[in-house]
Amino acid sequence: MTNFNKSDNGLIIFFNGIGVVIAYGMLALSLYMSPDVPLATKGYWGIGILLLTLALVNFVKLRFDERLSEDRITRVEEARNERLLAEYVGGDDAD
Repeated sequence: MTNFNKSDNGLIIFFNGIGVVIAYGMLALSLYMSPDVPLATKGYWGIGILLLTLALVNFVKLRFDERLSEDRITRVEEARNERLLAEYVGGDDAD
């Protein structure tokens, strides 16, 4: 079942990547083809889109790291509770 989830996630990431590439391509083409916009303005818009993309990637990475940290803390707490329960149950058997 784990292999199915991994391949499914890979396929979703692939399609999302294709969508992003197509969107950037269409945006670049529209900026290139627009005759009324000066080159300096096109460059300014391009830099803005690049910085927005970098900010979004950093935001997603931060959220992913935060979730991973919460999961790790939860696993440590569960392991600690299991150990305490095992010691408590084992302590009764020793008496």
